[in-house]
Amino acid sequence: MKHRIPVVVLVAFLICLSQVGIAQSQAKSDGMILLTVFLRHDQAKNLAEINNQLLKNGYYEKFPPAGMEVVSWYVMMGIGQVITLRLPAERLREVNVALEETAWGPYRTDFYPTYDYKQRAEQQRKMMLEKKR
Repeated sequence: MKHRIPVVVLVAFLICLSQVGIAQSQAKSDGMILLTVFLRHDQAKNLAEINNQLLKNGYYEKFPPAGMEVVSWYVMMGIGQVITLRLPAERLREVNVALEETAWGPYRTDFYPTYDYKQRAEQQRKMMLEKKR
């Protein structure tokens, strides 16, 4: 029992250090955010109709707005497209307006603020597996 207190203190200290490291890496993002956009296709329209409406609306010229990084762009069968963008927080409105002007009709839109959890999840998994031993 005498040795347990220092081990608990050491584990708590390591957890605090990992949280500080994560906070520092997020602070280095310089105001950049991740935004995941769901473009849910109108299933009453076929693909040609959707693409023609997007072309007519100027979607291909306006989305994504210039200077925004496309982190991922997937098709989710039965749903539509799922796009994750990295952008400065102050440009969030531009994404919204671009999609309101060009994607509404062919798509219904959903927006989700997103963050990168991979490193933290790996750290937590490692810590929990070590705790189990």
